[in-house]
Amino acid sequence: MSNMLNRLLLSPSVSGILCVLAAGSAFSTSDMLIKTLSGGYPLHQIVFIRAVIALVIVLGLFMPLEGGYHNLRTTRWKLHVFRGLCVVVANMSFFVGVAVLPLAEATAIFFVAPLFITALSVPFLGEKVGVRRWLSVMVGLIGVVIVIRPGSEVFQYAALAPVLAAFAYAFMQITARKMGGTERASTMAFYVQITFVLVCAASGLAVGDGRFADAADSPTLLFLMRAWTIPTLFDGTVMLAVGVLSAFGSYLISQGYRLAEATTAAPFEYIVLPMAIMWGVIVFDDWPDVIALLGILLIISSGLYAFWRENVRGAGVATEHPFPRNR
Repeated sequence: MSNMLNRLLLSPSVSGILCVLAAGSAFSTSDMLIKTLSGGYPLHQIVFIRAVIALVIVLGLFMPLEGGYHNLRTTRWKLHVFRGLCVVVANMSFFVGVAVLPLAEATAIFFVAPLFITALSVPFLGEKVGVRRWLSVMVGLIGVVIVIRPGSEVFQYAALAPVLAAFAYAFMQITARKMGGTERASTMAFYVQITFVLVCAASGLAVGDGRFADAADSPTLLFLMRAWTIPTLFDGTVMLAVGVLSAFGSYLISQGYRLAEATTAAPFEYIVLPMAIMWGVIVFDDWPDVIALLGILLIISSGLYAFWRENVRGAGVATEHPFPRNR
């Protein structure tokens, strides 16, 4: 019995799930901290500082742990560029939504991403998805619509930003799965962070002097157009924490999707939803209403049911052809 338990705990699928859970916790905490900074600093400055700190950690810690700096060499640079651009679009769009929406609702809307991953895993990865899995996708989409509430007086166009983020994120993770057999998690994390640095630096050069801030007529535009400023000691410490969380989160999420099938790993990202509700209540005093909670519950339920159907009932998508932990 103990040997069986040890084999289970050491299996690539379980290791991948644990990586995804840890990454989700890191990302949720980072989202909360970035929302606290959104009223005083431009988005591209926050993300630039975050990426620089994360890049230092990837190069100083993760890269040596995975065999050294020769892993920076790659023959799949086009996929790295595409994946990096996807994650930039995903992050920027999501944080634009976070600046305006309650953290729990923005996170819930973003969680259409695992549903996109499920759909995209069929044509791009050749994974098999059953009828019940597709039904769970539909239930999750209904949950997202309930949270967004299009056509109602509480609807905000900023709610569409996390949907765009979700689509870009899904493509990012599908690309990670295609690269997982040849690229290490630290390699993928490095190219993502370097893309952030370049894009945010270019954004800072273009609008970082704040010359367009006066014309910004909404909190969303102001978050994008505000001038770069020197952070206070406290805010600088928060940005440092965001960078550390981003580094570990990016590494762990890449590792998680290398080790487990996309349809297995994706449902466990839902750990971010209850954490977002917790942060929203504790830090921002944002209590989701009954309708939002119903939509969030549908999203979580659809993901958990999909995992149960594909694994407990013997589909075994994560264990039939797992990628090795190191290659």
